[in-house]
Amino acid sequence: MSIFSKPSLSHDEEDKLAIRKLRKRVKQKLKTLDSLVREWGFELPEEIITDDATVKCTDFLLSTASGKVEGEKVLGKIETPFEKIKVAAYTLSAISPCMRLFEVIAKEIQALLNPDDGSHLYKKWIDYYCSQSFQESALQTEELLDKLSVLLTGEELEVIKKLYYKAIKLHVNFFAAQPVKQQTTVPLSWVKDPVEGHLTLFCDFDWTCTAFDSSSILAELAIVTAQKSDPDQSEGKLTWMSSADLRNTWDVLSTKYTEEYEQCIESIMSSEAVAEFEYEGLCEALKQLAYFEKNENSRVVQSGVLKGLNLEDIKWASQHLIFQDGCRRFFQNTIKSTNFKTDVHVLSYCWCGDLIRSAFASGDLNAFRVHSNELVYEESISTGEIVNKLESPLEKLQAFNDILKDHSNDEQNLTVYIGGSPGDLLCLLEADIGIVIGSSSSLRRLGDHFGVSFVPLFSSLVERQKELVDGSSYKWKRLPGTLYTVSSWAEIHAFILGP
Repeated sequence: MSIFSKPSLSHDEEDKLAIRKLRKRVKQKLKTLDSLVREWGFELPEEIITDDATVKCTDFLLSTASGKVEGEKVLGKIETPFEKIKVAAYTLSAISPCMRLFEVIAKEIQALLNPDDGSHLYKKWIDYYCSQSFQESALQTEELLDKLSVLLTGEELEVIKKLYYKAIKLHVNFFAAQPVKQQTTVPLSWVKDPVEGHLTLFCDFDWTCTAFDSSSILAELAIVTAQKSDPDQSEGKLTWMSSADLRNTWDVLSTKYTEEYEQCIESIMSSEAVAEFEYEGLCEALKQLAYFEKNENSRVVQSGVLKGLNLEDIKWASQHLIFQDGCRRFFQNTIKSTNFKTDVHVLSYCWCGDLIRSAFASGDLNAFRVHSNELVYEESISTGEIVNKLESPLEKLQAFNDILKDHSNDEQNLTVYIGGSPGDLLCLLEADIGIVIGSSSSLRRLGDHFGVSFVPLFSSLVERQKELVDGSSYKWKRLPGTLYTVSSWAEIHAFILGP
């Protein structure tokens, strides 16, 4: 509060007035907090018990407001106008994201409520944070932060950024740490019995976990390898094309693949769409896709573009793969979780299982079991041949079912499949929970054509929670023809592990 106490904070009269109003609102809210809580129908406990997350959150806000910022020189008495501007900006950067977070949470809840039902326990809390006045206050705080930030250095703006993200993280942790007295459907790690519960987690690799397709990475690695190769190779060594020929060959292959893939999807879509989910029809249609993928792999082998790759180079490249935001963290936390037993399997069309294994090994994820195609090597140099294991949706499904044979009589086993391509469709539908991530239009089109329902995960969880409150079992049961959609790995993390 002390940083808002003097008018010399800013040379701009509008800024000074805004800060005075902000200070006045904060003081007024603190004074009326008890009465406001009682007005909303709650009673404050006589003894307030604070958890670690609450202490960290309040300590962070108080220390920031007093000028004590991690990585910054601790200020003594805040006297100069510039020092006051800087500390005010730091404080606003810690406050503004919290205001927006409260607004977002309240709006998400409000959208799920019956507007004509005024009996909801938290209705006044929700209405307050969804109100126009609160939104205007949040916007004014952000605009003031923008104005003050103009006077800061690049390093100080980086501090603003770090404080903003830290404030969000601490407040999310604050909400997550609050005790939940009623039974809940999520996160799964809290719902499953820690002794009896078993989670078998399946995941695709290309575009689901990664930001790039592994085939293009292998092709680029082959081109770079060819550029460094010795043109006067001995006859005993494997020979490969020049880098220019390799690039041209790969361009032709990738162009043909894209064109013929679209033609294959269009051929499948030429049949009449069904009114209800038709699993057998989908399986039959995906045989066309299987035939296409096998032909494409044969074409790649015949082209020789994968010849001459060094296994060590592949491992190095895989350890520098860019993962989808939040993917690696999710798997690391899943493996570390002690709430249930977890098996993780990667099912992929990737030509090189070593690439996948090395990519996950770099994140301490050696427990993963990888099921994919494999390159053939002679003395750690690829011959250009592929050992084909997974080339089609049907082969992925077979691998999926084979893995689950050991748990066929285990009622406590829960299966989750995460994928985003047409090749994942059958596995997604066979899992207890099939989660679609990404924006594959071909997967959506095929699914819609054969009656698959795509339901946002969040809204389905709300409905399940309502059923649970009514006294039904929280056990997940697979709904035939239903898949759950998410926008990010953070959403998957929250669903399975919590924030």
